[in-house]
Amino acid sequence: MLLAGACGTFYTTPIGRVLEKPREYADKTIVVSGVAKEIFGLVFINYFVLEDKTGSIPVVTDKPLPQKGTEIKVRGIVKEAFSLGDQQLLVLIEHDGGVK
Repeated sequence: MLLAGACGTFYTTPIGRVLEKPREYADKTIVVSGVAKEIFGLVFINYFVLEDKTGSIPVVTDKPLPQKGTEIKVRGIVKEAFSLGDQQLLVLIEHDGGVK
């Protein structure tokens, strides 16, 4: 049991896999890694776009924003921001337990 919890901490999910099968990952905690490409600090929300070699996903966070170009790992919950027809916008909501 302890080993299973530890594996969840270190195993990263390719972003492309999440984007290909959004229902499989909806409302689940995952760890992704990549490079912070775009940074947005607004009054009511902070987010950045995390990109790996398979895709990119917006990450909403209440933590300090990473610098553009920083390679990081993020733990969060996959959420559907909105859906229009067969198109979906997924976001990762970072939560405590995020990894660097």
